[in-house]
Amino acid sequence: MHMFSRSTARGGRPLALAALGLAVAGALAAPQQAHASAFQLKEDSAQGMGRAYAGSLTAGGDVSVVANGPAAMTDLKGTYFEADITAINFGTTFSGSAHDAFGNPISGTNGGDAGTTLPVPSIFFETQVSDRWHVGASLSVPFGFKTDYDSNWIGRYNAIESKFESLDATFSASYDLTENFSIGGSAIAQHTTATLSQATNFATIGQQLGAQAGIPAAEIAALIPPGTDGYARVNGHSWDWGWQLGGYWKIDPQDRLGFNYRSKIKHRLQGTADFTVPQNVTALIGQLAQVSPALGAAGQAFQNTQGTALFTTPAVATASYWHQEDKWGAGADLSWTEWDVFKNLTVNYANPYQPPTTQVFNWHNSYYASLGGEYYLTNQLTLRGGIGFDTTPTAADTRDVRVPDETRKLASVGIGYKATEHLTINASYAHIFVNHAAINGDVSATEDVITGTSSDYGNLFALSAVYKF
Repeated sequence: MHMFSRSTARGGRPLALAALGLAVAGALAAPQQAHASAFQLKEDSAQGMGRAYAGSLTAGGDVSVVANGPAAMTDLKGTYFEADITAINFGTTFSGSAHDAFGNPISGTNGGDAGTTLPVPSIFFETQVSDRWHVGASLSVPFGFKTDYDSNWIGRYNAIESKFESLDATFSASYDLTENFSIGGSAIAQHTTATLSQATNFATIGQQLGAQAGIPAAEIAALIPPGTDGYARVNGHSWDWGWQLGGYWKIDPQDRLGFNYRSKIKHRLQGTADFTVPQNVTALIGQLAQVSPALGAAGQAFQNTQGTALFTTPAVATASYWHQEDKWGAGADLSWTEWDVFKNLTVNYANPYQPPTTQVFNWHNSYYASLGGEYYLTNQLTLRGGIGFDTTPTAADTRDVRVPDETRKLASVGIGYKATEHLTINASYAHIFVNHAAINGDVSATEDVITGTSSDYGNLFALSAVYKF
């Protein structure tokens, strides 16, 4: 083909290399919005959800403090087992437009409802080993989410499927320093996994490669027309350790105050990237390789490869208060999440044709505040209610369709039933009201730009059983 005898690229690297790098970067560390700020999850206690998590460390009778505030295990006199399951029903729909690197509109749907319904399980065990010592263990999911856009939507070059999960195995102990004050701590083993997919705009990559080879855009467009898409799917995982420390103070017979600090956990995620490349693209890159080895390297960038990235789940600090009366109790929670550890992500690759790449996030710290209470209708029946307010760590200028997160409000109700002296059943429901999330130009690896608004909502249904031996 005579057109490939023209001048080769002068300086710069092919856009194809950047496409690979950012695809892997996004796949390793861009999970979707969850039901606390960003992809944080609070859903490990049906009792706590009924109060919008007010008094999460101090209300008493909740074995989830093994994972959330181990100093409060001092109130669990005896041996307890608790199993929780929360169904998270999350919806997100996008409204807006997208164009490619040359300003041409991208065809496709608006993505449909990218939300899903997922179960989040957790289990807790606690036992009192002496007058002053308590120990416990738990399995819970503090971070995670899944979302799935239509494969032909206008933002397919930014995201299609996203799934992220951190599973914690927590080992806790508490010690009563005095009759009114205890301390507690935990060792946390955390396993983090991520799976993401997106389309690859090979029409744009072809134009970029053709321009570097001196080939007219019309000739490239005839070979690789708009809508010539590939597909990238990436998986990553890591194990690492963290810790938490806290205190629990019984101010007087009616009032209790708790504090807990959970450390950030630094991961070295290891991932594999799999690519599907259209046959006409493979043919074009093969022809370009005859003109210039540098251009031919673009084809080798789309070989299946491995990647690694440093990623940190954030630290969380929580203060919790509870006031107890004979017929009712009420409390408040305030927590802070250190999302500013998520400034950017640098990915390194096993493929020697792919240099390291960096994706910028620039998140900031977020806060969660709640008020809630309980009313003891009978000795067996407890009614709960609460409201919460949660700020987002994202901003419109850097927000992307992978994390269409915004500030949200939560309203919840719950019920507890003491079936026997040993068994208590709890059920709760919460609705999450999410502000519209403006996306002011999310740019894909191939410089496609999507602009618009995401409208989100969430429904949470939780059920737990607490058994005292």
